Amino acid sequence: QVQLIESGGGLVQAGGSLRLSCAASERAFSNLAMGWFRQSPGKEREFVAAINWSGKTPYYATSVEGRFTISRDGAGNTVYLQMSSLKPEDTAVYYCVATSKGATMIQTGWSYWGQGTQVTVSS
Repeated sequence: QVQLIESGGGLVQAGGSLRLSCAASERAFSNLAMGWFRQSPGKEREFVAAINWSGKTPYYATSVEGRFTISRDGAGNTVYLQMSSLKPEDTAVYYCVATSKGATMIQTGWSYWGQGTQVTVSS
């Protein structure tokens, strides 16, 4: 069964940095767009960032642009989210996603979802 395995979440102070990683269990993911969504308590799940299969075209939510950077490794089946200048409002469960249909900000456009990793930013 294909899996997306996230790691790197944790507790950090405001202004700090964290890097999330997401490894796909199959090499086939190197041909898929990958990305991240997040969900804060009491809020709807929202798009954070995405990158296409080539790793050359990143997309960001306005709320994180300039602070977060998405990238993927040379093999293409691991995606990273480098988060800097973190704010308390970035506190959420972060989900790794993948799709064969091209990156999109719409949740239903993503076929594969990880279990999520908690990021907590203290003030």
